[in-house]
Amino acid sequence: MRLTREKTIRLSHIITDVLVSTEEVEFVEDRDTIRQKTLQIIQELLKEEEAVDAEIRKKITSQKKEVLEGSEEWDLLYRKYYAEEMRRMGIAHVPNS
Repeated sequence: MRLTREKTIRLSHIITDVLVSTEEVEFVEDRDTIRQKTLQIIQELLKEEEAVDAEIRKKITSQKKEVLEGSEEWDLLYRKYYAEEMRRMGIAHVPNS
């Protein structure tokens, strides 16, 4: 997902505000340091997601049969490969079979 710098900054402010308002969270750094670290984490996650997206697109285009982007088949393959990648990264829950 592509977000502008302004949107990622806004998101970091929202996350920091939520953390500040949560009684279970105690800051050992100042609020701005926490917000900057939050922004850094968001940007790193977005870069990772872009890399995953590029890898999935490469995988789809390397199919023997040409699959047109925007088609139902392309969307199904994208979701399938995305879910596989999330499981591989340990991000998605893997149901017990």
